[in-house]
Amino acid sequence: MSRFPFFNRSNTIHSTKSESSQKPYLVHHHLHNLDRSGSVNRFYGSVDSMKSSIRGKMVKKLCTLFESSKKPLPEPESESESFSSSKSRSKTDSDSCITILFRLPGTEDRIVVYLTSLRGIRRTFEDCNAVRMILKGFRVWVDERDVSMDLSYREELQHVLGEHHVALPQVFIRGKYIGGADVIKHLFESGDLAKMILEGLPKLKPGFVCDNCGDARFVPCENCSGSRKVFDEDEGELKRCLECNENGLLRCPYCCS
Repeated sequence: MSRFPFFNRSNTIHSTKSESSQKPYLVHHHLHNLDRSGSVNRFYGSVDSMKSSIRGKMVKKLCTLFESSKKPLPEPESESESFSSSKSRSKTDSDSCITILFRLPGTEDRIVVYLTSLRGIRRTFEDCNAVRMILKGFRVWVDERDVSMDLSYREELQHVLGEHHVALPQVFIRGKYIGGADVIKHLFESGDLAKMILEGLPKLKPGFVCDNCGDARFVPCENCSGSRKVFDEDEGELKRCLECNENGLLRCPYCCS
């Protein structure tokens, strides 16, 4: 036996034989893996097709379910019909903005504004001033009824509108109720307010100011000098003045008559 076993021919031949015998096995194993991967792809492909078919059936069922619950849509109108209908709707909407719901009797020849001069609520005070300036810009006489100066005006407005809590300001033109600050601003911007005011109402001179009240619309009572108390000589005691309001004021007889 040789001292160097790796030079042994039998061993080398055996080793070559074993390698040659393993090659067919490796080839067969590799082909088997290829067939297996193909079968896996076919399996997942069949699963995907099954999922798509199931999904398609479910979609069809849902479509039929919702289609059965749907109502048929109305037939589209022609362009002329749609234009006329939209025009009529816009006309009715604009008319509904100035629909007359309430009337103020005895004021068919003037503009009446219920407002307040108090600054307790800033938004209300600013709206009253804005409406007042808009109406004064037309240079027509405006009957300003300050509810903070006379409680009877507040009660009168509540009675006309039929509400206990009424936002200010409120405008009446020729006895017809128009609305509050938002409505007046909208009508002023659209130009409809000028048409409503300038038809038949007399204009004032530029810069006109009442010399008697200074456009305050109220003057102190001449009977009690604004104290609300008068002396009754017959009974010898002070009594409540019956000619003025709760603040001892009277409406200006010159500009508010």
